[in-house]
Amino acid sequence: MMLQAQLHCLCLFTLYLTTGYGQEGKFSGPLKPMTFSIFEGQGPSQIIFQFKASPLAVTFKLTGETDDIFQIQPDGLLYHSKALDRETRAVHKLQVSALDAHGNTVEGPVPITIEVKDINDNRPVFLQPKYEGSVRQNSRPGKPFMYVNATDLDDPATPNGELIYQIIMQLPKVNNVMYFQINNKTGAISLTLEGSQELDPLKNPSYKLVVSVEDMGGQNEHSFSDSTSVDIMVKENIWKTPEPVEIEENSTNPYPIKITQVRWNDPDALYSLVDKEKPSQFPFSIDQEGDIYVTQPLDREEKDAYVFYAAARDEHGKPLAFPLKIQVKVKDINDNPPTCPSTVTVLEVQEDEQIGSSIGTLMAHDMDEENTMNSVLRYRIVDQTPKVPRDGLFLVQTYSGTFQLAVQSLRKRDTPQYNLTVEVSDKDFKTLCFVQINIIDINDQIPIFEESDYGNLTLPEDTAIGTVILTIQATDADEPYTGSSKILYRITQGDSEGCLEIETDPQTNTGYVKVKKPLDFEAVAVHNIVFQAENPEPLALGVQYNASSSATFRLIVTDVNEAPQFSQQVYQAKVSEDVAKGTKVGNVTAKDPEGLDISYSLRGDKRGWLKIDPVTGEIFSVAPLDREAESLYQVQVVATEVGGSSLSSTAQFHLTLTDVNDNPPRLVEEYTGLFFCYPLKAPGSLIFEATDDDQQSLRGRHFTFSLGSESLQKDWEVSKINGTHASLSTKHTGFEERVYHIPVRISDGGWPPLEGTVSLAGIILAVVFFQIKKNKGQHNVESAQASEVKPLRN
Repeated sequence: MMLQAQLHCLCLFTLYLTTGYGQEGKFSGPLKPMTFSIFEGQGPSQIIFQFKASPLAVTFKLTGETDDIFQIQPDGLLYHSKALDRETRAVHKLQVSALDAHGNTVEGPVPITIEVKDINDNRPVFLQPKYEGSVRQNSRPGKPFMYVNATDLDDPATPNGELIYQIIMQLPKVNNVMYFQINNKTGAISLTLEGSQELDPLKNPSYKLVVSVEDMGGQNEHSFSDSTSVDIMVKENIWKTPEPVEIEENSTNPYPIKITQVRWNDPDALYSLVDKEKPSQFPFSIDQEGDIYVTQPLDREEKDAYVFYAAARDEHGKPLAFPLKIQVKVKDINDNPPTCPSTVTVLEVQEDEQIGSSIGTLMAHDMDEENTMNSVLRYRIVDQTPKVPRDGLFLVQTYSGTFQLAVQSLRKRDTPQYNLTVEVSDKDFKTLCFVQINIIDINDQIPIFEESDYGNLTLPEDTAIGTVILTIQATDADEPYTGSSKILYRITQGDSEGCLEIETDPQTNTGYVKVKKPLDFEAVAVHNIVFQAENPEPLALGVQYNASSSATFRLIVTDVNEAPQFSQQVYQAKVSEDVAKGTKVGNVTAKDPEGLDISYSLRGDKRGWLKIDPVTGEIFSVAPLDREAESLYQVQVVATEVGGSSLSSTAQFHLTLTDVNDNPPRLVEEYTGLFFCYPLKAPGSLIFEATDDDQQSLRGRHFTFSLGSESLQKDWEVSKINGTHASLSTKHTGFEERVYHIPVRISDGGWPPLEGTVSLAGIILAVVFFQIKKNKGQHNVESAQASEVKPLRN
C-alpha cells in the first residue's frame, strides 16, 4: 500500500508540474485568495495548485461550487477530477481551509475562483429551420426587410462565438445576378441595387435563399456551421400615383380634410409635397404616414385645378424614388350669380326690318363651371320702355339671349330708341340686365338737286388746276350725318378726258366742281356735263334714283395761245466717237397747239460738235467727236413757233459717245532722274507703268512691252510684270558712266491695234567716289555713297 501511495503521489506531482498554474505563475504557495483560469474539456486528475499552510495544519478542506469536480488532498494539492464545461458553469467559487489534527480551522477559509476558459465545442444553430418573409418591389437597396438568427453556446466574447452569415444560394438566379444580400454580422437581409431595380412579382413572385452561419468568424478550418432556407415573397410596389381627386369648392367641413394618400414600400420614409408653381399660399399638406390633406377652402373660380408632387426621402434626405403626380380638381358649386356684359348693352335695328329678324345678342356670363347646370342661363324680358306703338315688340331666345322683332316692323319716327329690362337667371340666382335698342334710319329717300340746269360756264383753256368753277347743291331727307343722307357727286357724261372733279362738304353736302386736269380748247371746246347725286349706303328695297338726282351744265373752253410742245422732255442717242462729219446723230419733234410752224435751234453746244435742221429737227455732227474729252454730250433743243407770239419751249438732247481705240499707250508719268550707281556691282532693274486714254474694258488693260531697238537687246531687257507694269533691267555690269536713252515699245492689243514708243531718259550711272584727306601724316578715308535704288512709283 505504501508503495502504491508513493507511486500515486509521484504521478500527481508530475501532473502538477505540467498543468497547474495560478495568478502568480507558480505551482505552489501559501494559502490566500487566488483565481485560476482553466480550459474546458481537459481530461480528469489535472493539478491546479499546491497550497502550503502553517505547521499546525495537518490537512485541508475544500467547500463551495465543487460540482464533484474539484478536490483537495490533505497536503494541499488542488485538482479537478472531471473535465470542465464552460457552458454548464463558467466560474466556480470555492473556499479552502487549513485544519489541525482536531479538525479545527487554522487558516481560512480563503476564496478560490476557477474561471473556465472556452473552447469551440459547440456548433451554431439557427433559431428556425425555415424562415419566411416578404419585400416590396423597388424597395430601397440595403434596407433590411427581414432577419435570420443563429445561436452558439460558446463564449460570444471569443472567436468561438463569433458568427458570420452568408447567402450561399438564390433561386431563381436571373442572369447570374444576386438580388438579395445579407449583413454577415446581424443576419439582416436586404435588396441589392439590382434587386431594387429588377424585382417584379409578375415575373418571379417568390425566391428561395439558402443562408449559412459559421462560427470562429469563418476564418478557421475547424469552425462549425449551420444552414437554413429563406422563402421570400415579392409584393407589388405600393409607391403609385393615386387617382385624381375632386374637391368641392368652399366646403364648410372642418379642415384639414384628408383627400388621398401615398405610401412608400418601407415604413420609415419621410414625405413632402412639392409645387413647381410655388404659390404664395399652398393649400395642401402631407403627414409622415403619407396622408395628404387640403388645409383650407378652395375657390374654383380662382383656381379650378392643382397639380403638385409627393416625394419620399430616406433619413438622410435622399430621394427614394421619382415623385408622384397628385392631381386635384376643384368641383364647382353654384356660388356665382349671372353678370351682365356691361351696364347697358346697345343693339341696333333698321326700320322696316321684317318680323322675326335677329337684332343682336345679350351675352351674360356666369363664373361657375361651363357646361354644367350651374352656368346654364335663361333670359326673359320683364319690361319695355316706351310701349309705343305697343308693348311686346321684342322677344328674346330663352337660352341664347338673342333678340328678335316679335310683332311688327319699326319706324324711327315712332321712337328712335327702346330700353328693355332683361332677367338673366341660373338655377339659384337672378340678375337684371339692361338693353338699349336704337332704331336706324334706312335709305329710303334719294338726293334731289335744288337746280336741274346750272347753265353755261366759259373758261380759258389755261385755267389753273384746282380752281373751283361751280358750286352745286342737293338735299336728302334721310337722317342727317348718316350714310343714308350723305351725298356723293359724280360726273356721268361730258368729261371723258377726266378734266373735272367734284368734292363734297360732309357737313352741308355742297358740291364743288374743280379743274382736275388742264383744259384743252384744241381737243374739246364744249363740254355738256351731266352729274349724279348718290348716297354711299345702298337704297332701300324698291327705291331708285331718278331724274331729280341729276343736273347739267355746259362748259365752254376758249382758246389761249400756247408754246410748242415736245413729244418728250429728254431725247437720247448713242453714236461711235469716230463718226464722220455730217452724220445724223438724232432728231426731235414738237407740235404747236395752234398748228403754227415750228423752228428748231440748239443751245449750249459748247464744243460746236452738232447742228440741227431748223425745219425737221434732225441733228447732225459738224466736227470730230471725242469720247475722251466728253463721253456724254448734253445740249438744249429750242422749239419756237413761227409767227404769232413766237413762244418757245425747250427739251434736253443727250448724246452718248462710244469708245474706239484711237489713243496709243503712254507712260503714266514722266520718268526722269532715273539712275543706277556706278560702277554696277550686279545687274539692276527699274519698274514703270503704262496707260492709255481709251475706255477700259471689264478685264482691264493688257499692254505688251518690248525694246524700241534690237541693238539695245545685248545690254537691256524689258520684262512684263502685269497688264500695266513692266521692268527695265540691265543684262551686265559693264556700263560706262553716262546718260542712256532707252526707247520702249508699248502695244495696247486693241482694234485697230495701236502702239507707242516711249523713251526712258536719264538713266544715270552715278559715280561712287572716295575723298582722301591728309592729316598729320596719316590717311583718312571718307566715303560718299549714292542713294539706294528703289522701284519707280506713280
